[in-house]
Amino acid sequence: MKMSEQINELALALSKAQGQIKGALKDSSNPFFKSKYADLTSVWEACREPLTKNGLAVTQTTSPSDGVVVVTTLLHQSGQWIQGELYMKPTKDDPQGVGSCLTYARRYALAAMVGVAPEDDDANAASAKTDTNVKIANDVKNKVHEQSISCLEKGDEHGLREIWAEFDADQKVTLWAMFSSQQRTAMKKLMEGK
Repeated sequence: MKMSEQINELALALSKAQGQIKGALKDSSNPFFKSKYADLTSVWEACREPLTKNGLAVTQTTSPSDGVVVVTTLLHQSGQWIQGELYMKPTKDDPQGVGSCLTYARRYALAAMVGVAPEDDDANAASAKTDTNVKIANDVKNKVHEQSISCLEKGDEHGLREIWAEFDADQKVTLWAMFSSQQRTAMKKLMEGK
C-alpha cells in the first residue's frame, strides 16, 4: 500500500463516508455455483454517493504484468491519497478471460478500499423467509417483472405503485431481487417522483 505524506483529511472523510455506505446488493447470479453475488455495479452503487458527498473519489487503473494488476487509488479533495494493487491471474489467457478477471479484481479492490460489504442475505434466508407467504409462483414473478418494466418504460408511477400494492413486505423483498440494480434504481426514482 502507498499513500500521500499525510492522510488525516482523507481518513476523516472516509470515516464519514463509511457511516453512510450501505451493503452492496447481491443482485447478480452465478449459474455455475447457483449463488447470488454483488457485482461491480452494485459495489459502486453502494459507495459512489457517500464518497462524493465527502470529497472522495476512486480511480482504478492497470499496470503491466503477466496477469491482471488493478491499481486502486482513493483520492481526497485535499490532494491526499491511498493506493493499493491487486494482482490476479486470469483462468483463460484470451480477451474475455482477461476482461472477466479485470472486472472481478476491480470489484474486490474497490470493496476493500472503501469498506463495502455485500448485504447479508444468509441471515434473511435463515429467518422468516421460509414462511409460505414469501413463496411466490414463477408465473406471478414473471408477470410482476414484465408489468413493472412496462410501467418503468412508460414512466407510469401510478401503475407501478398499483402492481406492488398487493404484496406484503416479505413478498416485495423476494420480488425485488428479480430486478437488476439499474432497474431498482429507476423504479425507486419513478416512485419518488424524481
